[in-house]
Amino acid sequence: VFDSSPCIIFELDFIIFSQAPKKAKRRQQQGEGGSSNVFSMFEQSQIQEYKEAFTIIDQNRDGIISKDDLRDVLATMGQLNVKNEELEAMVKEASGPINFTVFLTMFGEKLKGADPEDVIVSAFKVLDPEGTGFIKKEFLEELLTTQCDRFTAEEMTNLWAAFPPDVAGNVDYKNICYVITHGEDKEE
Repeated sequence: VFDSSPCIIFELDFIIFSQAPKKAKRRQQQGEGGSSNVFSMFEQSQIQEYKEAFTIIDQNRDGIISKDDLRDVLATMGQLNVKNEELEAMVKEASGPINFTVFLTMFGEKLKGADPEDVIVSAFKVLDPEGTGFIKKEFLEELLTTQCDRFTAEEMTNLWAAFPPDVAGNVDYKNICYVITHGEDKEE
């Protein structure tokens, strides 16, 4: 039934665990970059949500997210044994101290590199010939763990934690696409 369309599987694999920062840099090099003002990339409500998230992460309220801030916020979420190297890697994702503008820019780069929602939905539709908006969990898991850049067991666990299938084992790929392109679940 499935004509082993590796390009589609690779595209889905690439999209779900996006290489957005690399892709955004590539687009900028190709002259596809948009406005340099990061605040123009988001709606006011999104900026407010990111500001609230920044404030939660900035545990010591000094306006900069540091390793200690990350350690503290992760501890509040139950992750107590985070290695110093992991924290350093997180902080090094930024080009300098992580103030709110840098924080927002980091999210902007990740979202900017993602394909438009309709492109991502179209990639999933190839796997949904009936056009239901759903794909069986087992089918998607088999594809993602056996084709192209194969997902690990941990990546699959993370995917199902973020996008749990319904009781019938159906995965709402339109919601996945929405979250990839908008960064949050659709309001129901």
